[in-house]
Amino acid sequence: MADRYSLLQPDVWQTVQEHQRHLLRLWAELGWHDNIAQRHYTEVGCGAGGQLLECLRAGFLPEHLTGIELQPARHAMARQRLPERVALYLGDAADAPIEPASQDMVAQHTVFSSVLDPAQQQRIADAMWRWTKPGGGVLWYDFTVDNPRNPAVRGVPLQRVRALFPQAGLQARRITLAPPLARAVCRAHPALYTVLNALLLLRTHLFVWLRKP
Repeated sequence: MADRYSLLQPDVWQTVQEHQRHLLRLWAELGWHDNIAQRHYTEVGCGAGGQLLECLRAGFLPEHLTGIELQPARHAMARQRLPERVALYLGDAADAPIEPASQDMVAQHTVFSSVLDPAQQQRIADAMWRWTKPGGGVLWYDFTVDNPRNPAVRGVPLQRVRALFPQAGLQARRITLAPPLARAVCRAHPALYTVLNALLLLRTHLFVWLRKP
């Protein structure tokens, strides 16, 4: 059986490309056209390094990128895929040795929905905020609804995001067609992803920029 999360699956590559379009749009809105190579980016829960590879492609320098991953197998895969100058840390994100106010963007992609302890969520959020430069921000991408088939995750609504980062200026967009629906319709035809994703009520994830004053 094909890997449900493989980029070769039409629902997966459309989800990934949609997220990437929003991220590129954000970088453009921030005015990073001519100086992205000077920007510093950290990703909490970097997995196998896919998003960090996209950052390299967009123009970030390897020495300005940092990834943090809790799972050893994913950390090892990221180390194999990424240049040595990309800093990778294995362990709890809240304990990562990153200098305060050193990062232009600190990102998380579907990490907080896997952290069920509110106190631990706050520890990670506080660390991310501490690492962020004034004028920079935290990039948040996570789903908002619970998955009844998976008790190991829990949706994070926008009001919780506000509570975790109370000092932030917040810009939020709802994106990403609900994954179970996306898988189903893409089996019929990949173009149906775009058709159904036009309906805001069928989108399940928040793409949020939390700007640090």
